[in-house]
Amino acid sequence: MKKFALGFLLVTLLSVTAFAQNAPVQTTQDRDALPNNYLAGKQVRYSHPAPGGPYAAQKHAMTAAIALSKTATTTSTFPPGVDSLVNFTGNYSVPGINYNGKPNDHWHYSIVGNPPSRNQTTVINAPVIPVTIDMLNADGTPRYVITNSRNCPKCTPSELGKKVRLLSTPQPFTARFLSSPVFRKSTYTSSAIPTQFTDAVQKAEFGNFGRPEWHTLLQPSLKTARRMALIEGTYFYALNDNGTCCAFVLVSDTVFSGELFPPTAPPDNSTVIGQAEVAGDITTKDISTFFFPNVYLYSNNNPNDCCVLGYHSFDVEPGDASNGNRTRFYVMNYSSWISPGLFAAPTCSTTDPENCFQDVTAHSHEIAETFNDPFVGFDNIHNITPFWKNPAGQCQDLLEDGDVIEDLPNPTYPVTINGFAYHPQTEALLPWFEFKSPSFAVHGAYSYPNETALTSLSPPQKFNCGR
Repeated sequence: MKKFALGFLLVTLLSVTAFAQNAPVQTTQDRDALPNNYLAGKQVRYSHPAPGGPYAAQKHAMTAAIALSKTATTTSTFPPGVDSLVNFTGNYSVPGINYNGKPNDHWHYSIVGNPPSRNQTTVINAPVIPVTIDMLNADGTPRYVITNSRNCPKCTPSELGKKVRLLSTPQPFTARFLSSPVFRKSTYTSSAIPTQFTDAVQKAEFGNFGRPEWHTLLQPSLKTARRMALIEGTYFYALNDNGTCCAFVLVSDTVFSGELFPPTAPPDNSTVIGQAEVAGDITTKDISTFFFPNVYLYSNNNPNDCCVLGYHSFDVEPGDASNGNRTRFYVMNYSSWISPGLFAAPTCSTTDPENCFQDVTAHSHEIAETFNDPFVGFDNIHNITPFWKNPAGQCQDLLEDGDVIEDLPNPTYPVTINGFAYHPQTEALLPWFEFKSPSFAVHGAYSYPNETALTSLSPPQKFNCGR
């Protein structure tokens, strides 16, 4: 069975013993507290959960969609029989090894928007749902902690002994988030006019194939804030230097996904996505962002096995008479704001790429991957690529353009808007996945906006890169 990448930004601790070495003295009051330098210097890589959310299989909604997609590998509405986001399909030929270990020389993709041959602008609604993390006691009551020298070593004497509610809200970051290059226009070499970051990447990867007026733009809108309640034992936290909540929160990945995706069909109000769907805040025609404040995920019930900074996927729901009984795919991403200095010093350097991971790095990564791989290779046909290996040794077989760059030196491309320097991530371009030489992208590049991030193709790879 193939594993599917959702474009996670996964930061892994360098040793299993780090938690024991860095954790404060364990007491009943602050046993889940971490030092707020706990994430410094961690290495970024990807992960592989299943598409459609953790409950997709039990909803029995994907079987028909997958069967239909295999009957028509090229169509103007992919997946056929599914109610979802506007996208176009294409194909290319290059020898390679398929996900099942068999040789293949014909590959298909689906990409968000209308084809580059059309001289038109496509505008896609992009609702943003801010999500507060509400940390509770084991009995479900609100959790408070008392600041002390263990959970707040930098607190001043006047800040010690204060009662702090463990409630982490994205409100301080929301305005900056909505004003980022993902949503606001700036100047890029791939476009004759100022445009959004992901549109600039998309125009770059199709080079001369794209018509001058061809654009795919996002129209952001701030929706009702939601709340994710977590029971003690499923999260860790770090207080800010002044003792307020929180510098960051780590959440169990399985618990997080269970609280995010609706388990029932049709959805109810028991989960964050379910609430947004029931309220009509998100639709199948949108690219929806669930925005969190420095909230990252860990795996295997082990905070050492961290940290996911964001992912893109879709929620699968059955159709009804109102949409012709077509299966619904709600394309979404979870993205966290990244405060500077959490993963390293706030100044980027050529020797430590994690220095660059801050503000909207995760969001730009996930939106770019959503554009190039909106359904995450769910049908084992579209956006499955020949196995590739980036210069850092990462191996995949999906058209996940952010993952190629995330663990290379200087992965971000600073863009200043209204005096604030944002750090969106450079992305790999379609010709790189097609093993195309020379590249048909703008300036013959394989990456953008930093065209020097990838200067050569991956060597041809065996199944699973020979691992």
